[in-house]
Amino acid sequence: MIGRAPTDTRSLTLDGRAVALAPDGGFLIAFDRDAAPDATLIAIAQDGTETRRALTVAPGNWDIQSVNASITGSASSEEFKRLRGAELERIAAARARMTPGSSDGWRQDFIWPVVARISGRFGSQRIYRGTPGSYHSGVDLAAGAGTTYVAPADGVVILAADAPFTLEGNLLIIDHGMGLNSAFLHSQRLLVKAGEVVRRGQPIGIVGATGRVTGPHLHWGMKWNDARLDPVTLVKLDGRTTKDN
Repeated sequence: MIGRAPTDTRSLTLDGRAVALAPDGGFLIAFDRDAAPDATLIAIAQDGTETRRALTVAPGNWDIQSVNASITGSASSEEFKRLRGAELERIAAARARMTPGSSDGWRQDFIWPVVARISGRFGSQRIYRGTPGSYHSGVDLAAGAGTTYVAPADGVVILAADAPFTLEGNLLIIDHGMGLNSAFLHSQRLLVKAGEVVRRGQPIGIVGATGRVTGPHLHWGMKWNDARLDPVTLVKLDGRTTKDN
């Protein structure tokens, strides 16, 4: 949700956590897959006056599949475990460099990074005899290997892998400003480097099958601060792509 706070607002919080404010009072808030059903937005004016808004969060219609089997086997290989910690530290460090005024991409209408069939939907999850498995944290676009994908909105590149990560492969993360960022996984090749400013529609990578995949595709994930978001909610299904698996 994009909003504008009163001009004399000195601070804005969502459930007690600070929300960044643009110079004109613009702000962005978002809710992840398992957000609570209600939230409170509070603006504090320069004179201490408090303006409070109660928000209702509707539940998502996630694709949940119950499986009459237990999760078996090791979740990852020893090599994966050895490398994963350092990779997660690099991702966390990149996201920590995001700054509220780095880009105005968060204000834009987002476009599809590539026009392709949706082969994996955000939020889908399997329940194994009552034990939830991890849910899908992005949208998979089944474009062929070698297909160019573009920036869905303006931003600054905060991570461009110089070598494939064990899970994500060649990983690219773009900061759209105000805590909003896009991550693109499994690329064959990246066309931009860390620190570059990119514009909506600019080619930024080539679809591939690096990392843990069963075939070529582009996984597009989005986060606002710690909240994982469904990228489909930021673009329109305009007939050029389908929800079908």
